[in-house]
Amino acid sequence: MKAPAPAGIATLIAYIATIPAANLAVTHFGAVPVGLGYVAPAGVYLVGLALVLRDLAREAIGRGAILAAIAIGTVLSYLLADPSLATASAVAFAVAETMDFVVYEPLRKRGLLVAILASNTVGLLADSLLFLHLAFGSLNYLPGQILGKTWMTFAAVIVLALLRRRYRVIACPNRLQSPPQALHSALATDRAESPARPSLLG
Repeated sequence: MKAPAPAGIATLIAYIATIPAANLAVTHFGAVPVGLGYVAPAGVYLVGLALVLRDLAREAIGRGAILAAIAIGTVLSYLLADPSLATASAVAFAVAETMDFVVYEPLRKRGLLVAILASNTVGLLADSLLFLHLAFGSLNYLPGQILGKTWMTFAAVIVLALLRRRYRVIACPNRLQSPPQALHSALATDRAESPARPSLLG
């Protein structure tokens, strides 16, 4: 079995970190403005980023790693933030991941960015409805929650599109590399092909 690329592992770690960080933000900052006159729980931006990181990590490492990451993030949330928020986010992340997976896999053949946009639309709706209901017993923040996650999803997709243009997605014989893997491979190729530089010491 091939070991995951360092970029994939780094993406998974970043995804895990967003889970307790989002719950800590809600605990300490409450609601924050997200634009157009709406507010949402402060973790909304981190959750929006988490949705994209989740797809990239799944692409690089596999779905099993994502489910393990949700469990690890939940444990960290229990230790660092309000346990009720940890429970609500764990349920929301797990259900949203399942729904996201159902949408993501069939669309992956049409391109990574298309799959991320479509699956994240489904995922952010499911995550928002469940989290708000379980954590607050109300959907008053729903418009702001959806808007804030949408901002982050679009921002992340724009960054990914720019990276794809800069480094290119490198095709393997049997599969297409994800952006983190492609970036890692592109940098490795550049290092291998560049002429050796003379040492400054002699």
